[in-house]
Amino acid sequence: MTNFDYLKNEPKFSSFADAAIIAEKSYQIDASTCTLNCRRAMEMAIKWMYSIDNDLKMPYQSTLYSLMRSEDFQDIIDENLYKRLDFILINGNMAAHDNKKLSNDVAKLCLENLFYFMDFISCCYSDVYVEKNYDQSLLNVKTKESISENEIIEIELEKLIRENQKLKKELTLRREAQKQNYVPKPLELSEFETRKLYIDSMLRDAGWIEGKDWLNEVELYGMPNKGKVGYADYVLFDDAHKPLAVIEAKKTCVDPSKGRQQAKLYADLLEKKYKRRPIIFLTNGFDTRIDDHQYPERKVASIYSKRDLEKIYNLRKMKGKLSNIKVDLNIAGRYYQQGAIKAICESFEAKNRRKALLVMATGSGKTRTVIGLVKVLMEAGWIKNVLFLADRNSLVTQAKRSFVNMLPEMSVTNLVEDKENYNARIVFSTYQTMMNCIDSVKYEEKKLYTCGHFDLVICDEAHRSIYNKYKDIFTYFDSLIVGLTATPKDDIDKNTYEIFGLENGVPTYGYELSQAVKDGYLVDYLSVETTLKFIENGITYDELSDEDKQKYESTFTTEDGHLPEKIESSAMNSWIFNEDTIKKALEILMQNGIYIDYGQKIGKTVIFAKSHKHAEKIYEIFNKTYPHLNGYAKIIDNYINYAQSLIDEFSDANKLPQIAISVDMLDTGIDVPDVVNLVFFKKVMSKAKFWQMIGRGTRLCPYLIDGKDKNKFYIFDFCGNFEFFRMNKGKVSANMIAVQGAIFSLKFQIVYKLQDINYQTDDLQLFRKQLIDEMVIKIQELDRENFAIRQHLKYIDKYSDSHNYNSLSYEDTLLIKEEVAPLIIPEDDEIRAVRFDALMYGIELAYLSGKKYNKARSDLLKKVKGISGVANIPEIQIQSELINKILNTDYLDEADINDFEIIRKSIRDLVKYIPKPLVMYETTLDDDILSVDWKESELQNDDLKQYKAKAEFFIRQHQQDEAVIRKIKKNEVLTSKDIEKLEDILWHDLGTKEEYYTEYGEKPLGEFVREIVGLDLDVAKDAFSEFLNSNYLNSDQIYFVNQIIEYIARNGIMKDFSVLQDSPFTNRGSIVDVFSDITVWAGIKSIIDNINANAIYHS
Repeated sequence: MTNFDYLKNEPKFSSFADAAIIAEKSYQIDASTCTLNCRRAMEMAIKWMYSIDNDLKMPYQSTLYSLMRSEDFQDIIDENLYKRLDFILINGNMAAHDNKKLSNDVAKLCLENLFYFMDFISCCYSDVYVEKNYDQSLLNVKTKESISENEIIEIELEKLIRENQKLKKELTLRREAQKQNYVPKPLELSEFETRKLYIDSMLRDAGWIEGKDWLNEVELYGMPNKGKVGYADYVLFDDAHKPLAVIEAKKTCVDPSKGRQQAKLYADLLEKKYKRRPIIFLTNGFDTRIDDHQYPERKVASIYSKRDLEKIYNLRKMKGKLSNIKVDLNIAGRYYQQGAIKAICESFEAKNRRKALLVMATGSGKTRTVIGLVKVLMEAGWIKNVLFLADRNSLVTQAKRSFVNMLPEMSVTNLVEDKENYNARIVFSTYQTMMNCIDSVKYEEKKLYTCGHFDLVICDEAHRSIYNKYKDIFTYFDSLIVGLTATPKDDIDKNTYEIFGLENGVPTYGYELSQAVKDGYLVDYLSVETTLKFIENGITYDELSDEDKQKYESTFTTEDGHLPEKIESSAMNSWIFNEDTIKKALEILMQNGIYIDYGQKIGKTVIFAKSHKHAEKIYEIFNKTYPHLNGYAKIIDNYINYAQSLIDEFSDANKLPQIAISVDMLDTGIDVPDVVNLVFFKKVMSKAKFWQMIGRGTRLCPYLIDGKDKNKFYIFDFCGNFEFFRMNKGKVSANMIAVQGAIFSLKFQIVYKLQDINYQTDDLQLFRKQLIDEMVIKIQELDRENFAIRQHLKYIDKYSDSHNYNSLSYEDTLLIKEEVAPLIIPEDDEIRAVRFDALMYGIELAYLSGKKYNKARSDLLKKVKGISGVANIPEIQIQSELINKILNTDYLDEADINDFEIIRKSIRDLVKYIPKPLVMYETTLDDDILSVDWKESELQNDDLKQYKAKAEFFIRQHQQDEAVIRKIKKNEVLTSKDIEKLEDILWHDLGTKEEYYTEYGEKPLGEFVREIVGLDLDVAKDAFSEFLNSNYLNSDQIYFVNQIIEYIARNGIMKDFSVLQDSPFTNRGSIVDVFSDITVWAGIKSIIDNINANAIYHS
């Protein structure tokens, strides 16, 4: 007897009834087999539903995953039941594909979940439905019947659909009627279910084997309770059965930090027993945190694998100090490269930070610097595995070559090209490739790229790579992170400094282009700013010659005889390509550019074109104008096959081409020292990108110009870029999100606004419900097994339940925008229709918010007008009345949400008929050169404070050999001569007194130095030793004092006492709780005051 026998009473269920019965019977044989059979029975039942229900349309493929993820299926299945099915799918896949031994508890939960699914099917499709309760005791009833899985005939879906065709209408109607009687069985996520549903799956995914290296409910004696016994939820062991980690689990609704002290006590007991302190994980299944006893407790994507934990302990045995490192001068020999490496090492060790940002001018050797850093950290035992990420294949290839040349003994791999050597010490990859590899790459049948696999992640071009869809890589890998950039962005949504936990304008280390030029490590430029009439002003008919007027008329007169008075400048090189405009630009380059080989050939040149079509026209006109220079110019963009080989040829001083016509590919990251001419033939709206592009010419190149070193390069600007950035600070780039995610966020904000009392009408509340249903379906589509989705499961689960939309807050809208919207899967819909949805939802939200929407209204009118121009199309004719109302009445002025929705639904499928401006015009009109101005470079850049960088670098470099700095670090009293020495260093050698006051205000010189070098740890301990010895302090008070000592050792002084209100000071209670006797605290504060005072000269 089983829980599924009743299914045999309904002949229509015969295709899956036996499979469900066998799933339960196989529980007595093996849990993994049972789980696999649960998945098998579920799949058969779902396929049966597709065969008999008209509302279930076949998705693009008939895999179980696709069948479950289809919107039709999720419209029928409620959220709680779907969670049950998802659990069967996840664990069934583990049993089928990963050969993992599953527990009886998992099998039990799968059977229970399968039972409720079958109960749902019975409720919806049975002739007579009687609600049933799951009886777990039946699992223990011994059966004498043999169990043969061979009796089950695999379902052929197409055949099943044909067989059940006649039943479809009847059973669809029955389901619609009877589903209303179904009572959902929600998952009660107690601590046990939390563990089974989320934490156990997390552990299996990381390769842990229950009962072998993972034990549950480990008894520990010595807890501060009546029985003196506690039970650690999980303990993870190495092969010698020595604990690696202890995990404290809480319910999904409970903050995991609630178990912090409990886990700490378990770790204490395990350390006492095994002589090694285990790492602590706190988790509720959604949020997971790690306490590795080195860094403050932090959030991680998942539990570490055994391999990762063992690596941590092995590295700790070898770990050396970073304060006395030796940088390999053959790799990073320049003073600022050494300074950057030492600054990062200080940040990682003395400041205990896990993120560092290098802001270094393009061409100053960022890659060399991080190679030197990697060598230092590996030799010091801090890291083993390194990941280097870049956003382009060419940058990955270039970085790998540099590492191979300078660290030839190190195993490396480029994941973009090499699909075998995944386990190399240094891995190079694009972001997209790594996103795909995280879930797919296996080593010894276990996931290789677990969250703790890499010890250092290097993020090239960090200013453009750490946002939106790729940011999950950085939250997934729990490692030290070094960001590299030449131009950090400084706006609210994309604040590079903020992401790295740094003050604006103050990276871990900075080296500007102006300083690099001054030091002779990079070369300066001259700009040749040329104004071409058509690019500046457009083409005006009345200003043309008679001959050109005829050409203009023959080219631009429309079929109805209309002749535009003017072509706007924005059309140039977009859909109008004028030969003389391009020819004049090339002539200015060829006449004024820097030549090599004693003037025989133009030096390496990059022309930044607007588009591939523009690049093709430049290429065509160059060859037409300079036929004797065959092979001198080549196009390098994404349209070209084997573009990397072209880049390699361009990079070779002895090979052609001399001129690379580039569309985006050479804008950033390509290192070609021979480049001496840059041509801006397009507008650049981003300040960051503009300076990156200029960096293509800044590199040194010895003996390039007739035996002399390259000492300058030219920038030919034909599109007013320099003038734009003089007048503006540069256009701030919006934090772009895919249109589907933007629509999702807009819908959520509308739902939030519709809670207001002013919108409680039946039609608007129905609209609100429709939006919620649509959003819930979109969330349920997400692949919960994807590493990026798993990091947001807390919010995925919350917002996939429609009940959680009943009372939304503004905070919910922010969470959706940050945590869920970027994950939304794009619709298989016409993109222009989707963009129109985004436009209309934006208008609806503006209306609800009481904001003006003039630009959006203008865009709407423009689109509707475009549709009216092709009104001969029958679908458009049907909406002619609405189109006329929009264009010719005050309909929009009086419109409300309902009207906007009518417009959206009626117009969205018509925008695809708006004619695209596909026509390209090639003209031969005479253009004019209005001006050519040669200008000196403008290298002063306010992104970094150069004085600050120089001053702090000097102080760090001379902690041992400069007596006054050494005295400050040792807490010795300063004399007037000491202060004179500091003034001489800071106000004369490194800059001026004015520069110091500009950066640091009235801060005393000694205090400034102390904040940089910190206080010697032994000295800090000595300062408190007499107090500690003469006062009886309890363990919490001693802990508090030790935290103060460590803080002062790192920061030099303690003036901001508000830090005492945060962790780690409060880990054992607040200052009021710990120091109930105020006189004890007063004694501690007096020592702190004395330490602070010794950093200041007192006459």
